[in-house]
Amino acid sequence: MKKEPDGDYHIRLALDPQYGSMINEKNIGGQHGDLVLEPVCQNNVTQEDAKDACAGFTYSVYIPKKGEHVRVIGDYVLDAEHGWNELHPVYSIAVE
Repeated sequence: MKKEPDGDYHIRLALDPQYGSMINEKNIGGQHGDLVLEPVCQNNVTQEDAKDACAGFTYSVYIPKKGEHVRVIGDYVLDAEHGWNELHPVYSIAVE
């Protein structure tokens, strides 16, 4: 997990086996076989072109600790810039 300059978290999630079809070759090669989660505007924004988008944003998402088994709700999308699949934005993360 890392904090991005646009205020988002970048979290790699190891999927349960039944969800393995959610990742692609870019997830395997570039994200250690994990699905990327991006809770948006959760941190200090230092990237100039993201400041307006996060201004006044107050929706908080639980950020899991390493090893927690979680259920995540978000939009399942292809990150066109990087080529991997992700949930972006993430609406909810709950510990199971």
